[in-house]
Amino acid sequence: MDVLLTESQVTREMIAKVAQKLVEFHQRAETNREVAAFGRSCVIRYNCDENFAQTEKYIGTTIAVEEYQHIKNCTNRFIDSNTNLFDKRVREGKIRDCHGDLHAAHVCFTDNICIYDCIEFNDRFRYSDVASEIAFLAMDLDRYQQAGLSHCLVNTYVKLSHDEELLELLNFYKCYRAYVRGKVESFKLDDPCIPEGEKAGILSVARSHFQLAESYTLGE
Repeated sequence: MDVLLTESQVTREMIAKVAQKLVEFHQRAETNREVAAFGRSCVIRYNCDENFAQTEKYIGTTIAVEEYQHIKNCTNRFIDSNTNLFDKRVREGKIRDCHGDLHAAHVCFTDNICIYDCIEFNDRFRYSDVASEIAFLAMDLDRYQQAGLSHCLVNTYVKLSHDEELLELLNFYKCYRAYVRGKVESFKLDDPCIPEGEKAGILSVARSHFQLAESYTLGE
C-alpha cells in the first residue's frame, strides 16, 4: 500500500476492506489475563517513558527540545487523566494479540488483502489495545497526506466493531505510534552498517515523524 499511496491508487473502498479485515482479525485474536495486562495504565506509562528516555540523545538532531517536552507533557497528562479508561479497556477485552507493526508497507492488495510481517520477537510490542493498532495505520495514512483515507479507516472500523470508545484514544495512540517511528528512524543514524549517504534521508524521515507526533497534541 505504501507504493500505491504515492501513486494515488488507494481508494476508500480499498481502505474499508482493510478495516473490515482488521475487525475480523481483532475479534479472533487471543486475549487472556497475560495479554490484557499489557493494556494497564502503568504499562502504557512504562512504554511511553521508555520512548522518551531512548530519544533524549536525539534532542537537537531529529527532535527539537520544544517538541520533545511538549509531547512528553501531553502524554503524561493524558495518561494521568485517563487511568480509568485504560483499565476499562482491559476489563472489556480490548487488549489483544495484535499485529504490532501495522503500517502501509505491510498491507498488500492482491486477490484478497494480505497483512504480513507482524512483530513476533517481542510480546510487549504486539500485545496492545486494538485502538493502538488502528491508530498506527491511521497515522501512517496521515503521513502520506491522506487524511480522508485515514478517517475512512477509523470510521469504518468503529462502525463495524461498535467500538466508539476507540475515538477517545485515537490521537493519543497516533502520537505514540508516530513517536515510535521517529525513534526507530533515529536509531538508524547510529547504525555503522548504513552508508552515510543514506542518513540525510533517514534524518528527514525521523524529523517528519516527530513533527507528526506533535501535531496530534496541538490544542492540548
